[in-house]
Amino acid sequence: MRILVTGGCGFIGSHLSEALLAEGHELTVLDDLSTGRIENLAAIEADPKLRILIGSVTDESLVHEAVKSCDQVYHLASAVGVRLIMEQPVETIDTIVSGTQIVLKQANRYRKPVLLTSTSEVYGKSTAVPFDEDGDRLSGPTTKHRWAYACAKALDEFLAMAYWKSTRLPVMVVRLFNTVGPRQTGQYGMVVPSFVQQALSGEALQVYGDGSQSRCFCHVADVVRGLIAVMNCPAARGEVINLGATEEVTILELARRVIAHTDSRSQIRQIAYAEVFGDGFEDMQRRVPSIAKAERLLGWLPERSLNDIIADVAGQ
Repeated sequence: MRILVTGGCGFIGSHLSEALLAEGHELTVLDDLSTGRIENLAAIEADPKLRILIGSVTDESLVHEAVKSCDQVYHLASAVGVRLIMEQPVETIDTIVSGTQIVLKQANRYRKPVLLTSTSEVYGKSTAVPFDEDGDRLSGPTTKHRWAYACAKALDEFLAMAYWKSTRLPVMVVRLFNTVGPRQTGQYGMVVPSFVQQALSGEALQVYGDGSQSRCFCHVADVVRGLIAVMNCPAARGEVINLGATEEVTILELARRVIAHTDSRSQIRQIAYAEVFGDGFEDMQRRVPSIAKAERLLGWLPERSLNDIIADVAGQ
């Protein structure tokens, strides 16, 4: 099968690309290298079944040719992380919304199945934990850039579902919850690689706020297995599906566990949100997925624990 992965040089995209090539598929990767790196594909770059296109998903002619010659589309290209949306709000919103619009338009033109990766950020400030795919969203005001990422990704989802309802384009939306693993960097505020890097360097681990905010971290290998399962599940078409772990941990406890697992002498330093993001920043207190739908449709459950993840990131 011929498969297109947008954002295939990124952290998740590169792991997905490796898995698809290992299954014997022909693969085209489209990436503008704004956050991805060619080095992420070092293990497979010489594979004759791999074609790498350096360009943006906002380039409609390039996307047209890439989609036309494939059988499936995994659309992962997007802005990465809340910090990036805070630093480059115009560019990131445009990339998210315009890129998805172009990919879906071209996929619809040639009737190619599309898997769109979204984010747990779309749940916003909802307190209905664990988050269910059909649960209500609660977003913050438009005056706070922090919520622009969530709203842009939600608009992506609305557009994907509109294509499904109006043309029956085979689309699937996957909401990812804090995916972690080798090759992920802390450049845009990803907490586990940031903590591991700080611990291994003997630096203080920087915990934002009081550290009571909690998250669930899922290994990238589990996520990739889930993405491929979603794409190949007919019952997943027209559906929104959470993929994430359910082992909840506070950020303060995460910092302690990273220090323990790396035998580090680092201390923990708590920093006010305003010091990092400016005044008025709002965070989600808890982010826990319901994965009942993924288990029911796909038989999918995460297999790796948080301790496995920390060890894997520390050993990369």
